[in-house]
Amino acid sequence: MPKSSAFRRFALRVVLVAAGLTLPAIAVAPRPNLIVILTDDQGYQDLGCFGSKTIKTPQLDRMAAGGLMLTSFYAQPVCGVSRAALMTGSYPIRVGEPGNIKRLHTVPHPRELTMAKVLQGAGYATGIIGKWHLSNADPKGPGGYETATMPNAQGFDFFYGTPWYNGASVRVTDIKFRSPVMRNQEVLVPAVENWDHITADYTREAIAWITQHQSAPFFLYLAHNMPHIPLGASPRFKGKSAGGPFGDAVEEIDWSTGEILKTLRELGLDDNTLVIFTSDNGPWVETTQNMSPTGAPFIPRDHAGHAEPLRGWKMSAWDGGCRVPFIARWPGKIPAGRISDQILTTMDLLPTFAALAGATLPAALRIDGLNAAEFLLGRSDRSPRHDYLYYTGCRLTGVRLDRWKLVVPRPGNPPGTGWWGRMIEPVSETQLFDLQTDPGEATNVAGQNPEVVASLMKRIEAARAELGDIDRTGSGARFFEDGPRRLQVPVKPAAPL
Repeated sequence: MPKSSAFRRFALRVVLVAAGLTLPAIAVAPRPNLIVILTDDQGYQDLGCFGSKTIKTPQLDRMAAGGLMLTSFYAQPVCGVSRAALMTGSYPIRVGEPGNIKRLHTVPHPRELTMAKVLQGAGYATGIIGKWHLSNADPKGPGGYETATMPNAQGFDFFYGTPWYNGASVRVTDIKFRSPVMRNQEVLVPAVENWDHITADYTREAIAWITQHQSAPFFLYLAHNMPHIPLGASPRFKGKSAGGPFGDAVEEIDWSTGEILKTLRELGLDDNTLVIFTSDNGPWVETTQNMSPTGAPFIPRDHAGHAEPLRGWKMSAWDGGCRVPFIARWPGKIPAGRISDQILTTMDLLPTFAALAGATLPAALRIDGLNAAEFLLGRSDRSPRHDYLYYTGCRLTGVRLDRWKLVVPRPGNPPGTGWWGRMIEPVSETQLFDLQTDPGEATNVAGQNPEVVASLMKRIEAARAELGDIDRTGSGARFFEDGPRRLQVPVKPAAPL
């Protein structure tokens, strides 16, 4: 007989407490509901409040005005690794994976501690609606995916959505891949042929799930497939945005966010719910294959977003690839109208949520996220985070510390980066940028600031030692199986001169 969600949460709580993840005996105040709304390939500029002139986002603009906007918030430069960082609170190069294989899209090992497991163990109802993209393919598994790496095995009571992405082409029919839509382990739609309905479906499911779980603390991860290609929008939004098909998809997500916030108000949950809105990476801008002047046409410009004033886009090692919009809203707890350029990352949400939920992470667990609760709540003007490491898969390409960003030399299309590499151009010398005055990374000031370069190089070397790099395994990397680290795309030895 299948066990209930309540029983599974109780059993997992016992396991986590035994492992050192303890809970306070008495909560000082009601623990908040937690909602993360994550979009796919939405760029830094693709909201009205972040500067878009063509995409209208009145709901999100109001959400920002009523809460906190962060202008130096970092995810990761590609979908799978970005979601792994969010779920584990760690740089993906640290995360343990099945078979010790470092994949281009990270697959957390079933023994990894995820955000959902932490909150489930703390007594929260946990649900994911949308794109998971942290699972292994398995022809024998439901929908063609390995059960042990799917959401229900990684801390979520409920799953409705897609196991991987919705596609990798402008039109569904351009490639053979078709995504299923699942509810838990049941395949509802074996092969999606049109994505126009998906945002409305997710919104309906999210409202129903919130309503069902309104009487106890809950964690909802609403991970939209949009605005990743192939794009889709319902008739109410299709063809209506000045931002083209991409704008149509974003404007429907804006509507969806408004419906979620309206539901919280109607259920009397508004004042006890923290809602986070952000994106998994920068916009996928590839007008020709590899952005080559002679390449075949690929993504029309109105099917992709914008990262201006940042340099680069998805898969690139510049800020446009991983610096994304961020809004946090919690009426009465987060001061309204606050804008900050302090650094924060998706990795910091796990320890922050754990603190707000009254969960204590195991002392032996080494993660990269930092508890930012005091900062988010406005009790401190300073974020606990001052740096961010730029990893392209397992290749370390640079580091930011406060206003400074150091970029280390690299070849174009770097070995070991697989299909990411086509979007990464060579850097022949060490470069330093002042992101406070030069967010577009246009002026190299390394020559004028040798002491800053030397200091940041020490941070690079420390990261290589602890986390690793394309050519080495870090001392702090996690492994749950015997054997060495293996790269999904091996680095071939250089040919002899």
